[in-house]
Amino acid sequence: MRHFIACNPAACWRWLAVFGIVVSSVSNVHAVSLPSERPVMQAFDLQTAPDIDGDVLDDPAWQGVVPASGFWQVQPNEGAAATQRTEVFIGFQGDALYIGLVAYDDNPDGIIVTDSRRDSGLDETDSFRVIIDGLLDKQNGYIFGTNPAGLEYDAQVVKEGVSGGFNLNWDASWSVQARITDIGWSAEMKIPFKSLRYGTGDRQVWGINFQRNIRRNNEVAYWAPLSRQRNLSRVSEAGTVEGIIPPAQRNLKFTPYVLARARRGGELVGTESDQEFGFDIKYSITPSLTLDATYNTDFAQVEADVQQINLDRFNLFFPEKRPFFLENAGQFQVGNNREAELFFSRRIGIGSGGIPIPIDAGVRVSGKMGGNTNVGFLYMAPEAVADIAPGNQFTVARVNQELPNRSSIGAIFVGRNGDGSSGLAGSDDWNRTYGIDGRLGIGENTLLQAWAALTDTPGLEGNEHAYSLQADHNSMKWRYRLAYTEVGENFNPEVGFLSRKGYRKYSGFGMRRIRPDDLLGLLEIRPMASYRGFWDFDGFQETGFLRTNIQLEWKNGYQFHTGINITRDGIKEPFDIVDGITVQPGTYDHSEWMIFFMTNRSAPLSFNMRATIGGKFGGDRISISPEINYRIGEKFTSSLSVSYNDFDLPGGKFSVMLSRLRLSYSFTPKILVQALLQYNDDSDVFGTNLRFSWLRSANTGFYLVYNEIDERSNGSLPKGRELIIKYNYIFDVFK
Repeated sequence: MRHFIACNPAACWRWLAVFGIVVSSVSNVHAVSLPSERPVMQAFDLQTAPDIDGDVLDDPAWQGVVPASGFWQVQPNEGAAATQRTEVFIGFQGDALYIGLVAYDDNPDGIIVTDSRRDSGLDETDSFRVIIDGLLDKQNGYIFGTNPAGLEYDAQVVKEGVSGGFNLNWDASWSVQARITDIGWSAEMKIPFKSLRYGTGDRQVWGINFQRNIRRNNEVAYWAPLSRQRNLSRVSEAGTVEGIIPPAQRNLKFTPYVLARARRGGELVGTESDQEFGFDIKYSITPSLTLDATYNTDFAQVEADVQQINLDRFNLFFPEKRPFFLENAGQFQVGNNREAELFFSRRIGIGSGGIPIPIDAGVRVSGKMGGNTNVGFLYMAPEAVADIAPGNQFTVARVNQELPNRSSIGAIFVGRNGDGSSGLAGSDDWNRTYGIDGRLGIGENTLLQAWAALTDTPGLEGNEHAYSLQADHNSMKWRYRLAYTEVGENFNPEVGFLSRKGYRKYSGFGMRRIRPDDLLGLLEIRPMASYRGFWDFDGFQETGFLRTNIQLEWKNGYQFHTGINITRDGIKEPFDIVDGITVQPGTYDHSEWMIFFMTNRSAPLSFNMRATIGGKFGGDRISISPEINYRIGEKFTSSLSVSYNDFDLPGGKFSVMLSRLRLSYSFTPKILVQALLQYNDDSDVFGTNLRFSWLRSANTGFYLVYNEIDERSNGSLPKGRELIIKYNYIFDVFK
């Protein structure tokens, strides 16, 4: 396991080319014929508002409305008509858009419903989704979805979901009800126009597409047909809905909150309690441009971070979960996701170790000016907290001009001004990042992307640059990607994220999609190869990773992946991988075997496991990550996962394990209790996060949260406990 032939960039490109030639010789794909014209439907001016109870066919409000129908599969039988008929009704009345769904099913007992929690995944359940492109810019949109339990699912799509442009944490005020009947299932949605963004004009045309999943068949079908490599976020290939007459928009929402908190244990002596008040304001300057303001921002209801163990020498990435920062986050994103991001909102209001930092006030303007210009401005002012975080003012400005065929060009500025309490003189306590970015769509399947940035930090001079070039080709049969990234040794985006500094990176990826006509029940075979390599500016290779693998996916939802990884780790400085065991400088070349297996996740009981066995840092490593999921209907869900790593290194042997248990019970889609229990045996810490929520709309309502940190090692602090009660409510001022 400890030997391999080093792969330099030129050799790896040749290897990937050979791989592509071999795979392309596989004959498999039957011809697919899809309608070439994008479908068009009509929205109707309703005389009365529908009763939102899920009963579409017996509601007189829908009489006379002509539905859209005729859905096309992308799986399991690409290009074939959907196996069940679907009708979608669209109307408007007053201040809301209404959508009615009738999902006919000749076997209602076979309908699968796996969850009823807000924003739970819709892939493993019978479900329906709609994407709305109210500005008809063919790049951005909002998704609303549900299942037969009446689950509320909403998301924001920016740049067709590419490079982190899909935001499931965006939450709108809307409502839905669904029901199962003897003809299938049906649902009704009420989406206030205030929850959407759209253009001007009395009678408007919007982009729209629908997706229906019939889970027992592993079937996915769209109204505006797509090919297998696309999904609902592909706004440029959506159909259209004509005749929408939105009202003149006056939107001002005021969302105050009150909170009470009690803490004890940890570093505290006795019990500490406090109360807080704050609010958010949302005002629509135009139907497509929104002003958000916040005072004394609080995120107590947000789920705790998932614990991680760092077994390498690079920075770990923790995703943003706070609602204020997630809305329109895609508009502010420039860089390489989780690797080199010019703006990373967790730098604001979160200190070392994930400690919350109070935010006094903030303001954001985001949206669209004119037909194709996206703008964004963010200002936040967190408090200074002694011994934890200095006082700072953060400013982000963003502009992006959309061009035809998924293309765009933009610029971003990110700034931090400190108060000098960090130890720097006030005149030197600042940081600036300047960036430009662009995309160029070529035909339907090719996309070129690039960005470049400079930083300005007192005391640093030279090599403060970073840039990246990437080319993607994604067709029905093939997907390719080539990229180059360079990050200077002094590039320092203090309000961004860097996994590492001072490198040149080459990467490539190739994959073939094979759809057998009839082979052991397989839906798709995906042979693939990828490579990434990092070098410092002296030519020393710090990381090399070449993977060849094959993925098998069956029509019943099972998957099996296996492959070989060839790795190189170049260590320049010794580092402690865990306490007492040091990895010494040197170049370590290894190979490892990878396997992944997953059963049908829509079943009440499912299982998946990933295992990697091979060499690491001059020794051997076994990494195993099993997960088991169990549910009872759509109300109770549970997941137990373990991440286990066993190392046998020249410096010693050790093993570490992370265990995680998630539990959830939904009394209704809006009333639920959730638990996240985590144990880290490396630090011997047990964490508990319990949350009860009674929601009204857009994730506002009543929250009861209990947090506990139990550090069990010798000499650790007493068990820390925290109890939080929070209530927030949206006041629609102009309603």
